[in-house]
Amino acid sequence: MEAAYLRLYRGLKAQILDGTYTFGERLPSKRAAAREAGVSVITVQHAYEILCDEGWLEARERSGFYVAYHERGSLSLPPMPGIPDAFPREGEVNSTLPFEVYSRAMRSVLTLRGDQVMKKSPNKGCVPLREALAAYLAARRGMPVSPTQIVIGSGAEYLYSIIVRVLGRDQVYALEDPSYETIRLVYESAGASCCLLPMGPDGIRSGALAGTDASVLHVTPFHSWPTGITAGASKRREYVSWAEQRGGFLVEDDFDSELSASSKPEDTLYALSPERVIHVNTFTRTISPALRVGYMVLPPSLLSAYEERAGFYSCSVPVTEQLLLAELLRSGEFVRHLRRVRRKVRAVRG
Repeated sequence: MEAAYLRLYRGLKAQILDGTYTFGERLPSKRAAAREAGVSVITVQHAYEILCDEGWLEARERSGFYVAYHERGSLSLPPMPGIPDAFPREGEVNSTLPFEVYSRAMRSVLTLRGDQVMKKSPNKGCVPLREALAAYLAARRGMPVSPTQIVIGSGAEYLYSIIVRVLGRDQVYALEDPSYETIRLVYESAGASCCLLPMGPDGIRSGALAGTDASVLHVTPFHSWPTGITAGASKRREYVSWAEQRGGFLVEDDFDSELSASSKPEDTLYALSPERVIHVNTFTRTISPALRVGYMVLPPSLLSAYEERAGFYSCSVPVTEQLLLAELLRSGEFVRHLRRVRRKVRAVRG
C-alpha cells in the first residue's frame, strides 16, 4: 500500500499539472491541507518538501508554499550560484556496496548459474540482467520498459559512443556548459559536432536552448557536474518540449540521482517522454567505481537503427559481472542498499 505522503504528493502534482493550482499560487497551509486530506501535518510537510525538492513548489519563509512550476519553463532567473571545484554529493556518505553483500551474491551466481558464466553474452547484454533491470526500472523509477530496449556496456563513456552511431555523427550535440568534459571528448572523438549551452540556476538557460540548432541534447538533470545544479520540474518539461517540438532526442545522464536525499526516487526525463529520451546510467556510484558497468534504455523508435548501426558490437562487460548485477537486483539487495544509503544521506543533511 502506498504511503500517505506519496499519495498526497502525487495528488498535488496532478493538480499543478492540470491547472488546479497555477504558477505563483499559494497552496493551503500545512494544517489546512492536513484537515482536508485527513492526514497528519507531518504527512503534509513531507509531501510539500518533496514537491519543493523537485521544483514544483517554492517555500517562502513565514509565508507558505507557492507553485513554482510553469509549463514554459523558468519565468524568473535568480543569480547564478557559484561553481565549486566539486559539488557536495549530499554529504560525505559512503555509497559503496558492502563487500559481504557483494561476495554473497557472487557465491550465489557461481553456485546457481555456474553453467552460464563461461558462455558468450548476447550483444545487448545477458538476458537475466536486462530482465532484472527492466523490472527495477518499472517498479522503482516509473519506467515501464522492455528488456529489448536495454543495452549493457562498460561504462557511460562507451555508451555515449554507441549513441553517436545510432543517432548519427551528422547531428549537432548540445551539452551543458559547464559539464563533465569527457562527454564532449567522447562525442567529438566519435565524429560528432558539439555546442555548449550556458547553465542558469535550474538548468540550461531557456534562451540558449531555444536558439541552438542542435537536434540532440545531453543533460544531467540531477546534480550536473561541476555545478551541482538539479533541474526542477519546469526545466525538465522544457527539455522534453524542446525535443518533441523539433523531433530531436534527449540523452538523460542519470548519474547520482538514485542517491538523493528524497524519500522517493527522482523522476526521470524518460518517464516524461519515452519516445524522445535515451536514458543512461551506471553502477559506479551505487555499487562501486571498480565495477565498470553501465546501461542505456533506447526509445522503441530507435531499436531498428540500433540493430542496423550498432547491433553487431559485442557486449563489453564480462558475463560474471552481468550475472552478479542480475542477482543483486533480483534478490532485492540492490534496493535495500540504496535505501540504507539514502537514510544516511538524509541523516547527514539533518
